[in-house]
Amino acid sequence: MRKIVLFAFGLGCIISISAQTLQKKAVFVIVDGIPADVIEKVATPALDAIAKKGKYLHAYVGGEKGGYSETPTISAVGYNSLLTGTWANKHNVWGNDISKPNYSYPTIFRLFKNQYPDKKTAIFSTWLDNRTKLAGDGLPQTNDLKIDYHFDGMELDTVNYPHDDNGDFYNVIDDSVINHASASIRKNAPDLSWVYLEYTDEMGHRHGNSEQLTKAVKILDTQLKKLWEAIEYRQKNFNEEWNIYITTDHGRETNGYGHGGQSERERTTWIATNAKGLNTHLTKQQPAIVDIMPSLVRFLDIKIPKEKMMEVDGVSLTGKLSAVNAKASVENKMLNISWDVIDKTGAAKIWVSTTNHFKEGGRDEYKLMKTVPVTAGRANIDIKSMSSDFYKVVIEMPYNFLNRWVLVKQ
Repeated sequence: MRKIVLFAFGLGCIISISAQTLQKKAVFVIVDGIPADVIEKVATPALDAIAKKGKYLHAYVGGEKGGYSETPTISAVGYNSLLTGTWANKHNVWGNDISKPNYSYPTIFRLFKNQYPDKKTAIFSTWLDNRTKLAGDGLPQTNDLKIDYHFDGMELDTVNYPHDDNGDFYNVIDDSVINHASASIRKNAPDLSWVYLEYTDEMGHRHGNSEQLTKAVKILDTQLKKLWEAIEYRQKNFNEEWNIYITTDHGRETNGYGHGGQSERERTTWIATNAKGLNTHLTKQQPAIVDIMPSLVRFLDIKIPKEKMMEVDGVSLTGKLSAVNAKASVENKMLNISWDVIDKTGAAKIWVSTTNHFKEGGRDEYKLMKTVPVTAGRANIDIKSMSSDFYKVVIEMPYNFLNRWVLVKQ
C-alpha cells in the first residue's frame, strides 16, 4: 500500500512539474478588412473551433472617437496599433505609406527579443512592409531587430505570382503564406509569430458587400484550419502551450467598399482566441486592438520597463486587472481622474507629467501626485503649481497601468 501511495505522489509531482514547464508560444493573425457583421454571417468552422477553446469577442479600432487618440481605420495604422499597444497619436503611423513610424514605442517583437534574445520570431505576410517598416527588421532605429523566420514580399514577385485583373493573385499569395506559416510552426515552432492575409480586403475594395467577399471569408477559414492544425500538432506532440489571437484591422463603410473613417461599421471589429483566463475587463469595456499586445506580453512573461509600460494604451484580456476605462479632465485648476474598478486590491498611484520626451526617445519627468485606494475609482488633484496646456496622467495599480493625456484648450 505504501508503494502505491508513493508512486501516486511521485506521478503527481511529475505531472505538476510537466505542467509548469510547458514552453509558451504565441501567434497573432491579422486578416484584413472583415467587419464583424460579415464574419458572423458566414460559416467559419475553423474560427469557431479556435474560439470554442477561448472566446469570440466584438472589438474596436480607431482610438477614442473625437478624442486625442482618434486613429484612422486604415490597414497599416491598425497593424501598428496591435504591434505597439498604442494608438496613432503615439506610434505615428497614419496611413499605408508608413512614412514616419515612431520607433520610440517598441513593438511586441522588440520587447520579446530584448528579454529573450535566443528565442525565435517569425513574420509570414502578404505585404513586405509589415516586416521591413512596421516591425523594423534590420533597422538602426529598432537596434537592428532580427526576425528569425520570414516569408513575404510575394506581391512584388510578378513572375511566380503573376497579377490578374480580378485580384485573385492575392489569394494565391495568401495560400503560400499560410502554407509556409503552418510548415514553420510544425518544424521550427517560432516562439512569437505574426501571420497576415490580405485577400478579403481586396475583395471588399473591388466588390463591396458581395458574394466575392463572402467567398473570400470562407476561403480564409480553410486557411486558418491549416494554421490551427499545425498548432494542435505542436501541442499534442511537444511540451508546448500555444496562444493564438485572430483579428482584423478595420471594418468597412456601409456599402463595403472603403474604410478609414469613424463610422460604427468601420470601427467595429472582432477578436477570436483560444486564450484561457479571460478577465472581467470584457464586461466593463469593449476590447480594442491595442489590448492584444499586452495580452501577448502577459502570456509570454515579457517584463516591460516601467517607463514603457506607462505608455501602453491597451490592457491584457487575460489575468488580473485592477481597473479599466481611465478618464481625465482639467477644470478650475483641478485635474479630475476616474477609472472603473475591477479588482479592489491595493492602491492607485497617480503620476503626472507635463513633458512628452518619450516620443523622442527620452524620459518624462513624472511626479507622484496622490495615492488613493483602487476602490476609490477617482482622484482630484490640485495642479495650480504645475500649470500647463498638456498633462500625461498614469494610474499605477497592482495589476495594471492606465494612462490618459489631457490637452487643455487655450
